[in-house]
This record gives sequence, structure tokens and C-alpha cells, in this order.
Amino acid sequence: MAASELYSKFARVWLPDAAEVWKSAELIKDYTPGDLTLSVQLEDGTEVEYKLDPKTKKLPPLRNPNILVGENDLTSLSYLHEPAVLHNLKVRFIDSKLIYTYCGIVLVAINPYESLPIYEADIINAYSGQNMGDMDPHIFAVAEEAYKQMARDERNQSIIVSGESGAGKTVSAKYAMRYFATVSCASTETNVEERVLASSPIMEALGNAKTTRNDNSSRFGKYIEIGFDKQYGIIGANMRTYLLEKSRVVFQAHRERNYHIFYQLCASSHLPEFKPFKLGCADDFHCTNQGQSRVVEGVDDAKEMSNTRRAFSLLGICENDQMEIYQVLAALLHLSNVEVKDQSADRSSITADNAHLMMFCELMGVQCDEMAHWLCHRKLQTTTETYVKSVSKINAVNGRDALAKHIYAKLFSWIVASINNALKSAAKQHSFIGVLDIYGFETFDVNSFEQFCINYANEKLQQQFNLHVFKLEQEEYMKEEIPWTLIDFYDNQPCINLIEAKLGVLDLLDEECKMPKGSDDTWAQKLYNTLLKQNAHFDKPRLSNRAFIIHHFADKVEYQCEGFLEKNKDTVNEEQINVLKKSKFDFLLKLFEGDEKATSSTGKVASISGRLGQGQRDNKKTVGLQFRQSLHLLMGTLNATTPHYVRCIKPNDHKAPFTLDPVRAVQQLRACGVLETIRISAAGFPSRWTYQEFFNRYRVLMKQKDILSDRKQTCKNILEKLIEDQDKYQFGKNKIFFRAGQVAYLEKLRSDKLRLACVRIQKTIRCWLARKKYLNMKKSAIIIQRHVRGHQARCYVKFLRRTRAAVVIQRNVRMWANRRRYQQQRSAAITIQCFLRAYMAREQYYKLMYEQKALVIQKWVKGWLARLHYRRTITAIVLLQSCVRRMRAKKELKKLKVEARSVEHFKKLNIGMENKIMQLQHKINEQVSIGKLCKYTKMNKNKHMIFLLLNQVIEELNAKNNLLSSKKDEMNTLILDQIKTDSEYTKQMEKNLSEERSRYQNLLSEHLHLEERHKDLKEQMDLSIVRIFILTLFNFQIVCFSNVLFQRQELETENKKLKQDLNELRKSLTIENSESLPPAPGSLPYNILLEQLSSSNDELEMRKEEVLLLRSHMVRQEALKHKVRKYIFLNSHIIIFIIYGELWLAYEGLKETNRLLELQMQEQERIHDERGRKLLEEVTKLKNEKVQQQKLLAQSLDLPEDARIEAFLKLEITRLTSENLELMEHQEKQDRTIRKLKKQLKFYMKKVDDFEGNHMFLTVLQITRKEREYQGMLEYKEGDESRLLKNLVVDLKPRGVAVNFIPGLPAYILFMCLRYADNVNDEHRVSTLLNSTISSIKGVIKKRGNDFEVGSFWLANTCRLRHCMKQYSGDEVFTTHNTAKQNEHCLTNFELSEYQQVFGDLAIQIYRQLIKCMEELLQPLIVASMLERETIQGVLGSKPTGLRKRSTSFPEEDAVTVEVLLQRLSLFHTTMTQHGMDSDLIKQVVKQLFYIICAVTLNHLLLRKDMCSWSKGLQIRYNVWQLEEWLTERELADCGAKETLEPLVQAAQLLQINKKTDADARAICNMCTALTTAQIVKVLTLYTPVIEFEERVSTTFITTIKDLLKDRVESSTLMMDAKKIFSVMLPFTHSSVALETIQIPASLNLSFLTRV
Repeated sequence: MAASELYSKFARVWLPDAAEVWKSAELIKDYTPGDLTLSVQLEDGTEVEYKLDPKTKKLPPLRNPNILVGENDLTSLSYLHEPAVLHNLKVRFIDSKLIYTYCGIVLVAINPYESLPIYEADIINAYSGQNMGDMDPHIFAVAEEAYKQMARDERNQSIIVSGESGAGKTVSAKYAMRYFATVSCASTETNVEERVLASSPIMEALGNAKTTRNDNSSRFGKYIEIGFDKQYGIIGANMRTYLLEKSRVVFQAHRERNYHIFYQLCASSHLPEFKPFKLGCADDFHCTNQGQSRVVEGVDDAKEMSNTRRAFSLLGICENDQMEIYQVLAALLHLSNVEVKDQSADRSSITADNAHLMMFCELMGVQCDEMAHWLCHRKLQTTTETYVKSVSKINAVNGRDALAKHIYAKLFSWIVASINNALKSAAKQHSFIGVLDIYGFETFDVNSFEQFCINYANEKLQQQFNLHVFKLEQEEYMKEEIPWTLIDFYDNQPCINLIEAKLGVLDLLDEECKMPKGSDDTWAQKLYNTLLKQNAHFDKPRLSNRAFIIHHFADKVEYQCEGFLEKNKDTVNEEQINVLKKSKFDFLLKLFEGDEKATSSTGKVASISGRLGQGQRDNKKTVGLQFRQSLHLLMGTLNATTPHYVRCIKPNDHKAPFTLDPVRAVQQLRACGVLETIRISAAGFPSRWTYQEFFNRYRVLMKQKDILSDRKQTCKNILEKLIEDQDKYQFGKNKIFFRAGQVAYLEKLRSDKLRLACVRIQKTIRCWLARKKYLNMKKSAIIIQRHVRGHQARCYVKFLRRTRAAVVIQRNVRMWANRRRYQQQRSAAITIQCFLRAYMAREQYYKLMYEQKALVIQKWVKGWLARLHYRRTITAIVLLQSCVRRMRAKKELKKLKVEARSVEHFKKLNIGMENKIMQLQHKINEQVSIGKLCKYTKMNKNKHMIFLLLNQVIEELNAKNNLLSSKKDEMNTLILDQIKTDSEYTKQMEKNLSEERSRYQNLLSEHLHLEERHKDLKEQMDLSIVRIFILTLFNFQIVCFSNVLFQRQELETENKKLKQDLNELRKSLTIENSESLPPAPGSLPYNILLEQLSSSNDELEMRKEEVLLLRSHMVRQEALKHKVRKYIFLNSHIIIFIIYGELWLAYEGLKETNRLLELQMQEQERIHDERGRKLLEEVTKLKNEKVQQQKLLAQSLDLPEDARIEAFLKLEITRLTSENLELMEHQEKQDRTIRKLKKQLKFYMKKVDDFEGNHMFLTVLQITRKEREYQGMLEYKEGDESRLLKNLVVDLKPRGVAVNFIPGLPAYILFMCLRYADNVNDEHRVSTLLNSTISSIKGVIKKRGNDFEVGSFWLANTCRLRHCMKQYSGDEVFTTHNTAKQNEHCLTNFELSEYQQVFGDLAIQIYRQLIKCMEELLQPLIVASMLERETIQGVLGSKPTGLRKRSTSFPEEDAVTVEVLLQRLSLFHTTMTQHGMDSDLIKQVVKQLFYIICAVTLNHLLLRKDMCSWSKGLQIRYNVWQLEEWLTERELADCGAKETLEPLVQAAQLLQINKKTDADARAICNMCTALTTAQIVKVLTLYTPVIEFEERVSTTFITTIKDLLKDRVESSTLMMDAKKIFSVMLPFTHSSVALETIQIPASLNLSFLTRV
């Protein structure tokens, strides 16, 4: 690709500029090779000619396309150079208000000098668990990456935070530690995270100070190792400090301050505990007033002092130690005010009454005169003598300051050691993350020893950084298997050797410090002589002999030699130290314990050599040596960890918020290595795309025939066509690597293609618009012509219509006149006719009425005469009939008395029947006496009617007789067949057959007797009716009573047989188990026997109930007999027709009843035989097991212990397997029995229905087994609560219960047990059951609360149990919808309103745990489905993502779509419904889930710049529509979930709405009512065009939005609270389940509960 293609007209370039470093320009004509100038136009419209270097002819760097401006990662830029980096940072920092930017593996952080709401807990939660490339750049993303790699790779991590003073290093390190403390959990009971964070305010108070560049500048370096256990929870920390700036204790430059602690102490001097220190204002002390900047704007020193004291207390430093620390600091303040007077040139003195010296000595616990003496004198020691020499005022002041610096350094070291002890953990440290907060490269007008050490440290860190970056690049190329070419990068090892190698700067400095007469000047000369010509990085200033220049990687720095030796020696008057060691102040002695140990060890060596003083001086390490050793230790630690880099940039020197000084920014970018990273990346293949990303982005450059199924081959083919130079790109395994500028070239081709497509679209649209306009004009002309012609035609028609109307009016007027005259004549004629006709009609009517009344009178007279004759005739007939009936009744009575004497067995069975017959005879006589009054005519008539009816009855009785004979033959045949098939019951069946035959013969003889009596019915008709009825009644009673006696005898026989079988079974068990003891209580045989006994007792009870039913039926039949007698005489003619039919029906009913009872008896006998057989098998099995165990025991005694255990395990496994098989077989048998019984029940119900349908008058005797009536309670023994709750709560699997049983079954069972405890009025049981239930449910939720099904199941059951307490409490509010049976089941003895509240609180607790569990399940799906996944294909565009590729949570084939999210929601809804959760509660859960979806999605949208685009807004609205459709399908539209999505909907609309004019701004303000101002501004700020035709939102428009929304009262937080849980309501829900119908499944193992 030639330069002429890139540097064509309209191409944009960067030109160097002195003020702005780089300035943008646009080419106004094409560049051709050989041109010496470029014609460009600046942004302000100025045209200039840019001259090229004639030697190099290097063209100015090109600008990136607008689509790539403002990227999160600088390595995603197509052109990687200094102006592109600076412009990208400027756009993000100033326009988008984004302070973090990635540069490969480096996070660039620009100090905003303003408090930003991007460090709250919800931001931490948003970044937790996310990949580094998935979210916008942030310090939390770096911290999360370190934490994740530590857990994943099990390798220690380190975060290196560097930058110059005021860049924000300390704040960045503090936020990183806060992130670790938030996302990790402490492994001990103490709050380790709080103690780790508490170290920050202490170290800031004692190690930070206000400088001209920073109000809170760290004047020391620190490396904090945060220790983690195996669960990756913080267990402790350790801190290492480097190069504390001790000189600040005694000197501060203008507009600077001492360390914060001094000002905090002075601001708190009014407190009672600080009164003894005699402090005052900070201006009163020399060490705090030199900078003349006592106050820091926005900082309250007194408040900060309270924070410092609180941090001390949190770290375990007691109040006494704190006061001792403040006492030492107060002493240093007083020491700075000690005034030294000049007596001569080499003599000085301090007055004895110096108040500050006296206060210093009092606070330090030393002698005042001794300290005053050694402040103005020093001891000189030679080989033979020791001299005390006075010093000058300058040396005395320097000695005083050296003492103050030494004490402060000791105090600082002691506090650091105390903090480390407080943060030390007894648990073993598994891994750690180190946070290095160290000074960046520094260069001032005057640079001294401190700057030299700082820059030396930065040289070492830069070397480590370069090697790490180079290593990562090499690993990436090797991973993708592309050709590896050596990349040249800056190696600063020569500069490091210049400083630390042998005969280097530090080595010569230490050597000069050992010289007796060494000075800064002699050391400078040694540097010149040794290094000036030998090392290219060393240089000498032209106009100075007391300075030297070192060429560092960032810049060359001139160092002044003055003070180097003194600072390197760090000497202090030993006599002053000795005076302090004699102090009575114990805390001061603690500070110098280390010196005493070092002195004692040195003294031993010196005593051997005889030179104590010289030995101390030789063995004391210089500051430079100590710093070099600690720096080597630090580099070893960093090299053993995985580093993460944070480079802090100071945007300007005026601390102006969001203002970037390009010159200062470029200096720091060069110094911190960001540009070196860019250079290394640009030297290779900086732009990297996956094949899928490349295909999606540049598919527009392909033709349809070029697209293959293999995406990789398709990308290769298209690249070979687009880029001819194959060195400009490389194909890796998964990515395509591009040289710098190639992506921009591809973007240019893509833009040109899209521009041509846009032109074509515009051409087509314009043609369509023009044609549409022409057609509209043509149509309009035709319409106008049509309307004009229509108007003319209407005018002509109007004229014609008026002419015709005049003619019509004339005609109608004439017609009206003639018609009026005719109607008047006609009306007069009609009136005359009317009157005449009315007169004639009245005359006719009167005549007809007269004739009709005469007929009526005749009818009534004739009727009266006929009725009179009829009544007389009837009276005569009735009298005659009565006389005849009386005579015949007397004859019949004599015969009945004779027959009554022959039925003595009837009298025995029916005691008192004679009295009843006499009563009946008496009633008959009364009836006969009454009948004598009737006339004979009526008697004859009734005789004729009765004769006809009797003939019909005789015919029916003959038919019934034949039917009974056939039935008798069928029954005989059936009995004979049964005798043949069942030999075991022959005797019993023969007995039953003989009894049945006797009953049949009796019935048959009675029937024959009745037939003989029919011959005499013609003569004795009236008396035969009575006799027939009496005999029928007797036979009916005989049959009923004999059947009852038979049934009773059978039941008693069966009862005796059952008892006999039970006794024989017990005897057999005792005899068979005589060799061993009988089954112990609680064993399996014992339990089986108990179950069999209980079932037999139940059967016996049911038989007794049947006997009672039979007896009650006899009583009812006796009463019915009296009723029938009374009914006979009133309805004698009706009974004649039905008496024989009823007799047959009674016989059939008795026969069917007998058959059913026989079948039941046979079934019961079979069941008892089966149970006995099972018991025998069980006993035999127990015997075999006993014998087998005895054999095994005998064998195992001879085996070793291991073999014995193995044999026992095998036997146990075999036994358990066999038991499982038996249980499975038993379950299958029970299932088959249940199915069989169901079929029988259906069959019997059908027969009963048929039988009842044929029933007409008398109820046929039926003996039905009475079902047991339950009261809806479960009886349990006291102490079974734990067993009940273990089976029902702790060990219960929700999935099986939800599928197989009724919803809320555990709650119903618990409430039924509660009803039993209430019924027996046992308060202890009630409280024990409820409290144990609450504890068990809490335990299950605590143990398995992360299981969604468990939470849903127990939330539903807890609410159901609470509803049951209310429903059956008896309160009218809750019993309105109860049935009468449910009201009977209400609690009677206890009022459980308090427990209702407790269960309500428990339900709320489970609800919150359930929401948390569901949130954890939904969290990985929300962002991927709502934001990342492109559901609407072709809408979204992809952009270059740089080194940190944005990862998705799932692979492409398993990508999460909104359908997956809806499936998970559907699963939640279905499960909750199956568990029987209240519908209102389900709606509240769905509302909460939709709020979480909205909050998480919106929070990620606010934190991801790549998601804020027009196409993404369209995608979000589509996904929200699918969520709303899901609500509609589930009938949840009214649950309030749609309202919770409103912020997300408005954010999506905000991305799509126009954002240009003031009207658009007002529309946005009116639309976005659910978004806060901060959120609206953030979305507008992050709005990023995905394609070239979109535009960014201007800062003016954002300012307009802010002005319009400034009066809105709302929260200032940026993020939605994703952890917010709405208050839950638990409304009462009535249950229609009847407690008495609930049965306990056997799978719950609750056989110890008994239904009551």
C-alpha cells in the first residue's frame, strides 16, 4: 500500500506544535512521492505548507478514523503513535469524562481533581466476576483480574501503581484494596477487611503531606501484601515501606506542609486528653509554619484526627499507646521551636529556661540540662582520647533537626511494625496480592538525593515492565503460531548499571561516605573522573562542577551534589541518642530497641579490634545501600508474581478538574512507559481480529460468491484481494494480525463501499421522490379539473331542478284543494253510518243475553236434582256392604284364631304379636261397625271392582311363582358347583346350603298355602285381604330375623376364629423361636405383629358396627310394621297390587346380601391366611439370618481385622440389596391391590346404583360397611417431633413431593399434628412442635438455601402453614369462605397469633434467600442475553477491541439469548406454581426478578461505552418487548413488573432519540422521568457511533440537558441498586382442601402418625 494512497486529498494528519504538542490538519491536495511539502489546512481554516525533512522525508503521522476515536484500549487504534494516544486520552478525559483507559496491559488513570460517583459498592458488585475486557476500564477491573488470576492460576499477583506526585497513586491503591476487601470474605470471625482498610488513614496521616503538586502526596513508597487463604478470603496483610522523606519533618518549601499528623494534632489541641502537651495553633511551631499553607482546602484536620484515632483503635493499638504516639509527636513540635543562640563562630548555646526545650524534655522523660548540653556540643573520639567540642549555631540547628528526623523515622517504623502485627494472621497464607504504591519519575529545578533514589527505582521498574510487555507479545505470537521476529525495545540496563554497578554512582557515594574528609565536591570529582567518558548515560553540566546529569529512560535529569553525602550517611549525634535511651518514657525506649541490639552486636566485634567507634561507623549501612537492597528484594518479589500495571497521570499543575495540559501529559506518558508500550505494539502486529469479528465487520467488502462455509478461508481470500503486501498481516490459529495502519485502510475501503452504497440508495430514493412528486401533481390537476366540471354541471342541474319544482308545486296545490273538499264529504257520510249501525248492534246484544241466562238457570236446577238422587243411592249401598263385611269378618276371625294356635314358633320369635293382632282385630271390628252404615248398592259396586283387581293379582302371583321356582333351581346348581370347586369349605357351605334350603322351603310352602287360599277369595274377598297381609308380614319378619341371626352368628364365629388364629400364631412364634429370645420391642418382627394385631382389631371393630347396624335395622322394621298396619286400612286396595311384588323383592335383596356377606367372609379369611403365611415366612427368614450371622461371626473371629471388615461390608451390602428388592416387590403388590380394589369399588357402586333404581317402596335390607369418619388430625406420641421433622422437613426432597403429591402437603401434615396437640390441650406439645418446625426450616434454608427448588418449596409451605393457622383460627375475617366441616376443625384451646407473626418473618427471610438464589442463577444470563447477544441479525456493528478482547460468558454455539433467559424465568414460574405458592407471592417474585434484570442491564450499560449506540438501543427495546410478551402469556401483566423495566426502556429510547437541538433536549427531559440526571448525562456522554454516519453527542447538548434538569430533586447516585429487594406482602389465601381427606403417602416414612 503506497503512501500516495494514504496521503491523498482529505486525508487527516498530525502536525507538531509547540503549545499543543500535536495539531490536527487535513490535506488539501494529494501527496506524490518526491514532494518536499504538504499542503494542509488546519482546523481553524488556516492553510499552511508543511515542510518535510529533506533527509528522512518522514511524513507526518496519520489520524485514525473517527469511528476509532475514544476507544477503551489504545492498542485498538489502527495508527499507534504519540499523537493518536494523546488525542484518544484527551477525548475520553475531557469529552466523555472517563478517567481510565487501557493501553495493552497497562491501565492509564488520569486524576480528575474531582470526586466521581464511580467507586460505590454497586460499582464493585458490577465489576465482580467480570472479565477485564467486558467492562469499561476501571481500577476495579484490574483488581478483579488480579483476584481472578490468583484463584485460577494459584499464582501470587501484584499491582504496580506508579506516577508522579499528584497523579492519584495513593487513591488508586486504596481503591484496589477496598475492592479486595469487598469481594473477598474473611476466614476468621474478626473483620480483617476493615483492619486492612484502616491502615490507609494511619499511613496517610504519618506519611502524606501537601505539596505544590498534590494536597495528599505520599512521601514514601509502600508495598502491601494482602494475604488470602485457600477460600481466597483475606486473612491478613503485611506492609513494606521505602525511602520516607524525613527532611520534610524539619523543612517545607513554600505552599507546602509537613506531614498531616502534626496539623491534626494541633487542630485537636483543645481536647482534654491533649491539654498536657501544651500545643496550640500550627502557626506557633517552626516545623509546621515554614510553608505558610497551614490549611488544605476541603479538609478538616480535627475530623481527620478522629478518623486516625478510630483507625488506631480498629487495628488494636490501645488508647495508652496512641497517647504515647501523640506525646512523641508533640515533643517533636516543641523541639522544632528550641532556639539556638550564637556565642561565637564555633560556639552556640541554649538557655536553660527555654520553655519548648523544657516541654520537650518533660514529654520525652529526659534531663533538660543534659539534652541542652549535647544539642550544642559533640564528642570527638580518637585512638587515645575523647574530646567534647562545642559546635556552631548552624551545626547545632542541623543536629537538632537530625534528631527530630531520627525520632520521627523510628516512630514511623514502629507504627508500621505495629500495623503489620495487627494485620498478621495465625492462619497459613495460601497466596497474596501485592499493591505497590511508589513514586513516579521526578524532575525538578533542583534535584537532590531523594529524586536520585526515586528515579533509580523507576529505572528498575521500567526495566521489569519492558521485559514483561515483550514477554507477553512473544507469548501471543507463539500461541497463534505466526512467524516471530525480534522486536527492538529500549533496554535501560546500561543506565541501571551506571547507578548500581561496581564503581557506579551509589558505589562511589558509599566509598566517599567512608572517607574521613569526604565531601560533596570530592565525590563529584570522582564521578567526573570515573564515569564521564566511560558511560554514555552520564554527563557533566557546562557551568557547574557540583552537579551531574543522568540520561534516564524518560528524560535527562541534572542532580545537585550538595547534601548527597549527608543524606546518604543519615548521621545523628550519638550522645543525643544516648540521652534519649536514658529516658523514663517507656515508649521512647521501645523505639530504640533495635538500635541497642545493633550496638551490642557491633560492640563485640569492636572490642576484638579495639576500635569501637570506627567499627560502628564501618558497619552502619548507608541510606543508598539500604535502599538498593530493599529495591532488589522488591524486584525479586515482583518477578515472582504476575504483575498488573496502573499508570497515574497528572493532567495539569493547577489542579483544575477535567483539564488536560498536553505538554505535561506527554511528559508523563513518556516517563511512565505508556508510549514505550505503544511502540513495542506498533513494531509488531498491534491490530488483532478474530476471524468471526473480521467477517462480521468487513462482510460488505465481499461478494456473495466469495463467502464460503469456512470463515477462516473466506477471510484469507478477501485479505489477499484487499491488501497485496502479505507482510502487512499474518494469519494465526484464531486471529488475524495486522500491522499498524492496515485496519485504518480497511476502514477506509469499508467507508468508501458504504458511501457508494449510500449514494446509490440516495439516487434511487431521490428518483422515487421526484416521480412521486410528479404523480402527485398530475393527480392534483385531474382532481381540480374534475371538481370544476362538477361545479358547472351542478349549477345546470340546479336550474333544471328549480323549474321542475315550480311545476310540481302548482300541481300539488291544485290536488290539495280538490282532495280537501272530497274528504269533508266522505267524513260526514261515515259519521251517519256509524250511529245507525251502533243502534242495531245494541238491540241484538240485549236479545242474546236474555236467552243465555234462561239456559243457565235450567242447568243448575237439573244438576241439583241429579246429585240428590245419587247421594241417596250411595248411602244405601254403603250400609249394605257394611253389614255383609261384618258378618264375613266374624267368620274369618274364628278361622284365624284356629290357625294362630298352630304357629307357636312364630309366637316365640315374635313376642307380643298376639296383642298386636288383637289390636288389629279391634280396629277391624271398628271398621266393620262403621261399614254397617253404608248401603248395599255401594257394597255391590266395590265387590265388582275388587274382583277385577284380584284376578290381575292372581295372574301376577302365578308368574312370580314360576320365577321363584327357576331361581331356586339356579341357586341349587350354583351351590353344587361351588361345593365341587372349594373342598376346604365344604362343611361350612353344606351348613349354609341346608339353612338356605330350609328358608327356600318355608317360603315355597307359604306360597303354596297362599295359592290354596286364592280359591276361597271369591266368596270371602274382604276378609282374605286382611289374612294375606298378616301372613305376608309374618313371613317377612321371619326372613329378616333369621337373616339377621345368621349374619350375627357368622360374625361371632369369624371373630372367635380370628382370636383363635391370633393365639395360635403367637404360640407358633413362641415355639419356633424357643431357641432364642422372642422378638424384642421395636424390631422388625415385633412391628409386623403389632401391625397385624392392629389391623385385626380394626376389622373386629368394623364387624361389631355391622352387628349394631343389623340390630338397629330390626328395630326399624318393627316400627315399620306398625306403620304398615295403619296404612293397610286406609289403602287396602293399593296394597293388594304390590304385596307379592314386594315379597319377591325382599327375598332377592336378602339373597344378594347373603351372597355379599359370604364373599366378604371368604375374602377376610383369605387375607388372614395370607398374613399368617407372611408372618411364618418372616419368622423363618429371621431364623435363617440368625444362623447366617452366627456362622459369619464364627468365621470372622478367625480372620484379620481388615478381612473381617470387608466380609462384614459385603454381608451388609447383600442384606441391604435383598431388603430393597423385597420392598420393591411389596410396593408392586400394593399397587396391584390398589388397582384391583378400585375396580371392585367401581363394580359395587354400579350394582348399588342399579339396585337403588329398581327400589320402589320398601327398602331392601343392605349391610354396607361403614367408612371411618376422620377429624382431620394426626396423632403422634410426645417426643416424636424430632422424628417427624427429620422425615418431613430435613430429609425431604422437594422435587418428588411437588410432582407426586398435593401442593403444600408438609404444611397440611404439620398443621394436622398441631390440631391434635390443640385438641388434647397440651401447650408444651404446641410450642415444641412450632418451635422445632421453625428451627428445622431455618436449618434447611441455611444448609440448602442456594438450591432454588428448596427455597421455593419451603416458602410455599411456610406460607401455607401460616394461612392454615389463620384459616382455622376461628377469626371471622379468615373463616368467611370455610365450609361447615372446616369450621368444625378450627383450633379450640390456643391462640397462635404470635406464631403467625413468627412464621410471617420466617417466610420473609426465605423470600429474601430465594430472591438471592434466583439472582445468582440469572446473573450470568442477564448481560449476555439483554446486551451482548445480537438477536436482531444485521443491526449491530463490531469495532476493533484491542489487546483486551471483549469476551462473552458463553461460546458462540452456546450463546445466551433472551430466549434462554425466558426459559429460565419459565422454569422459575413453573416450579413455584407446582409447589403451590400463592399467586400474589409469585407476582411479587416476578416483579423483583424483572427489577434485577433492569438494574443489572442498566448498570452494565452505564459502565460499557461500547454498548451505548443507536443499534444497541433498538436491540434492548426488542428484548424488553419479549419480556413483556412473556408476562402477558403467563397472565402476570398486572404484577408491576413492566413498571420496573421503565428505566431500561427509557435508556434505550435515549440511545435512539435525536440529540441535537434544544427541542430534543426538552423531549429527553420529559421522556426520561425514571432516569436520574447522572444516568442521563452518563448515557449521553458514553454514546458512541458504531458506523461512520452517526454523530457523537456534543458537549453543548449535554450542558443544555444539565441546565434543564438542575432543578430536579432526585438521588445523585449513578447506578441502580441491584441488591434492592422490594418489601414483600403475604396476603391470606383460603384453602379448599379438606383436612379429613388428606392421606399420608408411605414414601414419607411417617407410619408413626395415626389419622384421627
